[in-house]
Amino acid sequence: QVQLVESGGGLVQPGGSLRLSCATSGSIFAFVPMDWYRQAPGNQRELVARVTGSGSTNYADSVKGRFTISRDNAKNTVYLQMNNLKPEDTAVYYCHTRIRLTDYWGQGTQVTVSS
Repeated sequence: QVQLVESGGGLVQPGGSLRLSCATSGSIFAFVPMDWYRQAPGNQRELVARVTGSGSTNYADSVKGRFTISRDNAKNTVYLQMNNLKPEDTAVYYCHTRIRLTDYWGQGTQVTVSS
């Protein structure tokens, strides 16, 4: 059974930073892509960033240059460093992976950017 547990959300002022963490269980973590999605009220869930098993990354245009996804395979953990946060980044952020055609999601962590 794969479990994903996010942490690190909170309230931050515009221009501030947060680092989200997603701790995983399962022995194949090092070989699968890991994603961060977000969902704002009234919006569809959208892909924010992805890191492959080999460490390649890609980002949504809206976060390029501000967010960095990384992974520590020894700790079975994926991170999302978010800098220069904007009010439009306010959302629930979810960790996600797909293993053998099955989607796994964390419970989500709230990020609120407001002055």
